[in-house]
Amino acid sequence: MNGSWSARTRAVVAGRPHGQGQPANVPIVPASALGLDYSREAGTPTWAALEEAIGSLEGGSATAFASGIATVSAVLDLLPAGSSVAVPTYSYTGTRGAFEHAERMGRLTVRRIEPADTAAWVSAAGEADLLWLESPTNPTLDVMDIPAVADAAGSTRRPLIVVDNTFATPLGQQPLAMGADIVVHSATKFIGGHSDLLLGITVAANEDLAGRLRDARTRGGATPGALEAWLALRGLRTLGVRFAEASRSAALLVERLATHAAVTRVRYPGSGAMVAFDLADAESADRACARLELIHHATSLGGVETTIERRAALPGDAHVPAGLLRLSVGLEDPEDLWLDLSQALDSVTT
Repeated sequence: MNGSWSARTRAVVAGRPHGQGQPANVPIVPASALGLDYSREAGTPTWAALEEAIGSLEGGSATAFASGIATVSAVLDLLPAGSSVAVPTYSYTGTRGAFEHAERMGRLTVRRIEPADTAAWVSAAGEADLLWLESPTNPTLDVMDIPAVADAAGSTRRPLIVVDNTFATPLGQQPLAMGADIVVHSATKFIGGHSDLLLGITVAANEDLAGRLRDARTRGGATPGALEAWLALRGLRTLGVRFAEASRSAALLVERLATHAAVTRVRYPGSGAMVAFDLADAESADRACARLELIHHATSLGGVETTIERRAALPGDAHVPAGLLRLSVGLEDPEDLWLDLSQALDSVTT
């Protein structure tokens, strides 16, 4: 593949069959065994195509898993008992839950750090065995200084640096180029893009780490389904246009949200399709959600449809500001989205 091609181009062409007479797309291979190889261990051509494509975008060696949370379990499998880890105070609920469970079982010591407290993360680089970064964070959309943390880790005993890149996508940032060791994605979200699959991806900076993650996948049985891998690869082909269009709509909505009387704060990192904004309290936020007609009140994100959720209402997220609403902007006409949002917000102020 031509190394000068843009990420958007590589998202379309990476992982395709090569050679005259080959199909334009890798077919679904629903095989439990390929000759003498058991697919749980050796993978399938469908997995391999998806892994090649994501690896090309992130600049590392990719491994597909059954879900995003399965990638967290695989990373935890790399750590010996008694390891210390640092995690953001605001991050994906499932990730925090996995670390909290390991802590309760006595496997790990967990330090929780505010995402934007770069000095604290730099300090943790000299103490922890693993630093788990998420940027932008879910749901508060804090941006973490990945290069600064990675530089600090490189000057110490080099803890593992893992970055959840789900919100930014490979088109928004490439953490391996910033010094991270492992990138994880919930491909259920923007990569798949159509709210019709569960799948996770890890991308490792070197083959040693990639091999250990694949071993963890095999031992844990966290292998992706053939259809899910094929759907994720098909979704990846349109990630460039989907993400660009959703990001343009998000920027327009951010501009208007910032001037609405019901909104006390808008959280937006300056790009991307994820927006968070705060209303005065939980009652106001719930009332606004109940009035929405076009925007879907749902827990997932990254699809073609726009979704909204009050995260503090969910188990495990009580520490999130009560009036915060997380908005995943989809591909509807942004003017229609604003009409729906504005009438719902107007109901709060009248």
